[in-house]
Amino acid sequence: MVFRRIQVVGALAATSYVAAQSFVSDPLIDKVVPYTAIPYQVDTHTADRGPQSGYNICNSTTEGQTSMCQTAFVNHLDDFCLWAPPKPASTIGDTEGEEVAWCTKPGKGTRLIPKGALKGVQLVQSPGYIQIAGFIDQTMVNIADGDYGGELDSGGQDGRGNPIGGLMYTNGFPSNNGKNDTFQQSRHWTLFIGGDTFCVKVCDDTQPNAAHLCEHIYDRIGCAYNAPNDAQEGVFERCLGEDMTPVGVYTSNGQTLTWTQPPESLGPITSIPYTPTPAASSSCVTFASDDLYGQLSAVTPAAGNPKSSTSATATTGHAGATGASAAHAKPTVSSAAGQNATTASTTNGAAALAASFIASACGVLFSIMLFA
Repeated sequence: MVFRRIQVVGALAATSYVAAQSFVSDPLIDKVVPYTAIPYQVDTHTADRGPQSGYNICNSTTEGQTSMCQTAFVNHLDDFCLWAPPKPASTIGDTEGEEVAWCTKPGKGTRLIPKGALKGVQLVQSPGYIQIAGFIDQTMVNIADGDYGGELDSGGQDGRGNPIGGLMYTNGFPSNNGKNDTFQQSRHWTLFIGGDTFCVKVCDDTQPNAAHLCEHIYDRIGCAYNAPNDAQEGVFERCLGEDMTPVGVYTSNGQTLTWTQPPESLGPITSIPYTPTPAASSSCVTFASDDLYGQLSAVTPAAGNPKSSTSATATTGHAGATGASAAHAKPTVSSAAGQNATTASTTNGAAALAASFIASACGVLFSIMLFA
């Protein structure tokens, strides 16, 4: 995907675009890499965007807050990783090819998400994928305050992935038969992060619809459409769910139609013909954050991070929590038309994720009330 770096000056937004590179003959999405046979670097190209910046063989010798591990996991509510920059105060647009894994549990050779960074998380296990969405203090994983981020995925503008060579594994798919010590590769995955929110979806390649459930061609419309969810600040829950309708597919007047994201050359996206809704979910179980992420209690932001010298306090989820206080509402961002982008709802996590990403990860600042 091609990322945008957005600079807001008053009511005007200046957007710079990352140029597309030539598509490689051996794209990352086609590389079947068993967990027991991971190479030091899965990407061997040196032209265009340069060589892979990190490594894929990760263990106790690489673990820590300077790790350059680019092998990530999405297993369970208490055990997942996010992609984020290696250096403090970075933007996703500037570092898309070199992001590293930040995880909630030690033992994977990665960096660890600092205590208190996660503000609310929802995991939905469906037949075709695992989806995790939530709220995060992104400055604690080296993303600049105010950066609205973008998409990271196993495709990339040149087929090498973003990050380049990033591998994703899980032991959480139903097809894994509950074997926690066995990891399956997900070759189709997507992750949006920015605006203090995130969503990650890893699709099960043993299922027939993996490519469509983890599309890489809708990078301008963010979590709201790519991973519709009911995440709430202050709530940490695990649910079962049905597979979502693939991005872009909707029904109108009894007809099944497909909307395709327009090219950048046509300018801002000003309307989308349907409103996304989360797929049906059930059997939700709520947890306290300290019970999930207690192993992060000693982890603090890396040196150079603006919060490295402060003490972070973990948010505790509980049954019946309704979300964040007004103090945690996302800031409004002025669009080129002088309107205000939707602020994050304190009671509706889906609206909050939609607001930040539609206004930002899309690379276009516009205001559409997608959720009432």
